[in-house]
Amino acid sequence: MSRNVGNNTRKSNSTRHRAQPAAAAATTVATGTVAVMPVYPIDQLGSPFGDDSAAPLNLSASELRESAYEILIAAYRSSGTRPLTYTPQSERAADDRGQGHANSTLTHSSSLQRSLTSSAASKVKKALGMKSAKRRTNGDGESAGQGRSRKAATVGELVRVQMRVSEQADSRIRRALLRVAAGQLGRRIESIVLPLELLQQLKSSDFPNQQDYEVWQRRNLKLLEAGLLLHPHIPLDKSDTAARQLQQVIRGALDKPLDTGRNTQSMQILRNAVMPLASRSLNGSSVETCHWADGYPLNLRLYQTLLETCFDVNDESVVIDEVDEVIELIKKTWTILGVNQTLHNICFLWVLFHHYVATSQIEDDLLFAANSLIIEVEKDAKAAKDPEYSKILSSTLSSILGWAEKRLVAYHDSFNSDNTESMECVASMAVVAAKRMKKITSSKQPSRNLQTPLPQLAILANDISQLAFSEKAIFSPIFKRWHPHAAGVAVATLHSSYSKELNQFVSSVSELTPDAIQVLTAADKLEKDLVQIAVEDAVDSEDGGKSIIQQMPPYEAEAVMANLVKSWIKTRVDRLKEWVDRNLQQEVWNPRANKERVAPSGVEVLRTVDETLEAFFLLPIPMHSALLPELVAGLDRCLQSYILKAKSGCGTRSSYIPALPALTRCTTGSKFQVFKKKEKSQMSQRRKSHVGTASGDDSYGIPQLCVRMNTLHHIRMQLEVLEKRTTIQLRNNIKSGHVNDEFTNGVGVKKFELSATTCVEGIQQLCEAAAYKIVFHDLSPVMWDSLYVGEDVSTSRIDPFLQEVEQNLEIISSMVHDRVRTRAITDMMRACLDGFLLVLLAGGSSRAFSLQDHVVIEEDYKFLRELFWSNGDGLPLELIDKYSATVRSILPLYRMDSEALIERFKSAALEAYGTASKSRLPLPPTTGHWGPSEPNTLLRVLCYRNDETATKFLKKTYNLPKKL
Repeated sequence: MSRNVGNNTRKSNSTRHRAQPAAAAATTVATGTVAVMPVYPIDQLGSPFGDDSAAPLNLSASELRESAYEILIAAYRSSGTRPLTYTPQSERAADDRGQGHANSTLTHSSSLQRSLTSSAASKVKKALGMKSAKRRTNGDGESAGQGRSRKAATVGELVRVQMRVSEQADSRIRRALLRVAAGQLGRRIESIVLPLELLQQLKSSDFPNQQDYEVWQRRNLKLLEAGLLLHPHIPLDKSDTAARQLQQVIRGALDKPLDTGRNTQSMQILRNAVMPLASRSLNGSSVETCHWADGYPLNLRLYQTLLETCFDVNDESVVIDEVDEVIELIKKTWTILGVNQTLHNICFLWVLFHHYVATSQIEDDLLFAANSLIIEVEKDAKAAKDPEYSKILSSTLSSILGWAEKRLVAYHDSFNSDNTESMECVASMAVVAAKRMKKITSSKQPSRNLQTPLPQLAILANDISQLAFSEKAIFSPIFKRWHPHAAGVAVATLHSSYSKELNQFVSSVSELTPDAIQVLTAADKLEKDLVQIAVEDAVDSEDGGKSIIQQMPPYEAEAVMANLVKSWIKTRVDRLKEWVDRNLQQEVWNPRANKERVAPSGVEVLRTVDETLEAFFLLPIPMHSALLPELVAGLDRCLQSYILKAKSGCGTRSSYIPALPALTRCTTGSKFQVFKKKEKSQMSQRRKSHVGTASGDDSYGIPQLCVRMNTLHHIRMQLEVLEKRTTIQLRNNIKSGHVNDEFTNGVGVKKFELSATTCVEGIQQLCEAAAYKIVFHDLSPVMWDSLYVGEDVSTSRIDPFLQEVEQNLEIISSMVHDRVRTRAITDMMRACLDGFLLVLLAGGSSRAFSLQDHVVIEEDYKFLRELFWSNGDGLPLELIDKYSATVRSILPLYRMDSEALIERFKSAALEAYGTASKSRLPLPPTTGHWGPSEPNTLLRVLCYRNDETATKFLKKTYNLPKKL
């Protein structure tokens, strides 16, 4: 009796709820006034297409509705196979007459303009077993939906009213789409990004006030953020610069509205960020369709919003009779939203079901329709293989099943003799949903492997620990009357029992997993608790509890965990080493790869190292500080391997300096023998034989060497950042209680010593290699093959060489990092000075100098210094003086006459070789350590001195040939 009264009361309330909204729905459609909605007691149901907690949509229901309407109108204007078209104003004049809306100048889709005069029964309702909409009357005897039906003459007008869009907003959207069509002739709607085009076409003057415009602009930017950044069709790469740029634009627009004029810089930046993101494809190929609203769950939330249009704006429990025409229009958005028939079915199922629940379950038609549609969804699911669809299906069915189970569990309260059909329908839906859920769950089951029982051991360890402490506190004091170590015996028994389970688990674990860590950590804590109880219980015994402890062989959980972590470290390090070997073979050291002119492989190897360290500190283990040195050492070796390979094959200073020719003396009475082409060819061949393979490979050009320098410098700088970050992470772990040892100040953090040292050495080698390659290889025609060659020294001076050097200095200065530039230019100066000295002291038989030539030589040396000083803009004078000291000390020798040179040579030889050299002067060996008192240096000056005195001395003393 009481239940019937309750049911009658609920029916009475339902009737009242139905009548109230109809009386309040004095909606003026022509002016765009929003209808007053009936208020129902709502059962809260979470949307299966809801926001991901990690990346919410950030779009309100009204913002979704406005965006969905814009997409709908755009899709209809471009429906069918026609691309975007533009009809001039003159050709539309006739169409404008008689139209009362501002949007009447647009070329409408036939679907939108279709008249609502058909009285045929709805095919959709018939298929779903629904009745035609019953018009509920208000207090004046007028049906609640009558006003809408009387005002809406076309499907387009009906949709506008149903989506609560004002005529002014509708007109504004259509004007913007007309402008888009005029600017995008021949393009289909799916090949453009609609929010981007609307942002460019609509200005603040198109809105009633500035505030409305800013709200509209922010909403479209949020839509771009949701579709391209938060929920993209194709997952984003972390290193995608366009994504970061778009995020910056959106954040900036929150503080200051964007200037979206056609040629404004801000609009160009926005377009440059949006289009690459929207045009991506899975295989990297170019695509005509832009993906900006077809990522889950954004696409389904928008599509759900469109399907809401099928319900009467004045009574959400009623599906409108024009549902066929409305759904036909909604389906035009499938291309933009990435929806197909199976997704449509599951969305429509949810919308029908949700409206039934949200409107207090007063309209059984909705429940029956949902039950019919769930059968279709079941058929779709059998053929579906898309994991994303399975995820959506599972979420939807889970919500339906949860609601249905609550009603069926309390079926006495939920149903009565008047609604047994509803109970049958709910039961049917529950059975179908449960059957599909079981299949989805079983299809995922194999991937779980044996992970399910693992946490149970951790739970068991915690339970045993609590049991042991309870045993000690409550029962052991009683048993102690009969056994002196009652608590010790108890915990030893518990220890042994758990040991069997743990050993079986450990034997099956081959890699580090979260569950394995959880079990081993729990086991370690359990063992410490049990040992503590045993020791405390035996504190007064003779052996201090040793006999009990001996019965408890250690679990060695920490050792097992440490071995698993070491295996994890080895796997990560080996993987990185393989990556280094593989990717460096493909690296081309392109200076245009990025604005920092750093090799992408260098950036990537550092990112991998950083991620590995971060993953290591995220492991919930108690021995980070103990195992960190092993991880850092392995990563250090990988980085060192990268650095060594990056500089290998680039050559060294010695590999570019040519072999010194044999000593000869000048021909008496003439300048010297004419330098023949054959000899010049032989000299070039000798030079090339010492250069090696580096010169013939583009990856070893000067720009590429500069990229290598920058990459090594970048690694060196980032190593310091990694070391600081590692120290901070270690300290944080200590503070959080994850570390229990002496590393309280981060002193024990092992640094990247090998790679840091190798970086410094590598930069030094690369700077030298680049400098000596330029001077002795690239510029050999204007230096080694030309400088001071010929009968007159003044006709083959240093100017051509200096011009080439200056050009190369500009290349280096523009390409290398500021912190490396001084080193690279200093090495260039050293190479030039060495080359200058070699020309003077070991230039071969093609060169000879008279006493008068010292003026030219000293002046050329001055020019060389001035090039690197550059009037104070180049290298510091003290640095120039430091590296040119040898040249400055030797040049005065070219002012000395031959007799004085011979005497200095003899004196130097006596000092170097002693009195034994008085009988015969030995031939001084070439050491390369040039100096004004070094015997070999003095001898070479004499060899290139073009006068009779020097020639006779060399002939008499060493019998040197005139020419080889």
